[in-house]
Amino acid sequence: MPVTVLLVDDEPLVRAGLRAVLEAQPDIEVVGEAADGAAVIPLVRQLRPDVVAMDVRMPLLDGIEATRALLRTVDAPPKILVVTTFENDEYVYGALRAGADGFLLKRARPAEIVHAVRLVAEGESLLFPASVRRLAAEYADGDGNRAARDVLERARLTDREGEVLRLMARGLTNAEIAARLVVGTETVKSHVSAVLAKLGARDRTQAVIAAYESGFVAPG
Repeated sequence: MPVTVLLVDDEPLVRAGLRAVLEAQPDIEVVGEAADGAAVIPLVRQLRPDVVAMDVRMPLLDGIEATRALLRTVDAPPKILVVTTFENDEYVYGALRAGADGFLLKRARPAEIVHAVRLVAEGESLLFPASVRRLAAEYADGDGNRAARDVLERARLTDREGEVLRLMARGLTNAEIAARLVVGTETVKSHVSAVLAKLGARDRTQAVIAAYESGFVAPG
């Protein structure tokens, strides 16, 4: 089955470019388009895409609010890939905090666009972790957010789970974490699942954001 994608961007040329790149792949299918975040929920319910590639800045409903609304109201929501012009945009960090799974730069090469869609569809590791670290350094409270600290305290992560979370925050994949800790990949997957469950995180991206917001991992 191909990965199905919904494109949401107020610029027709951007949508056309993304469609051309993605539909050139045999394992990806663009099932719909929208010009604003306000159209996302009905289209997701109708088309049930695996991934929504969504502009972060739109005139009526931006990518942050559209992400919040989608995750709040749709059962089994799709993965959300924020598409942006500037990687250091506060809107990008806001969208990740709201629940987006990663972000993609509009100037990305075709191979990078395809890789990003496949990664988020598979629930793989955080996209562009170095960029997320820079965003956290700029926009997260340096002393840690009180609510996020409470979440980490209540989670009561084991020492090994905390170690795994720190390595996730550095952008390491499960295989890289396994090599670093000298354990099997399945063991790492179990630790990652435990971390997500204890933090109440939707995916790795949300766990890493919580780690930065709480001060558990220092940005930069």
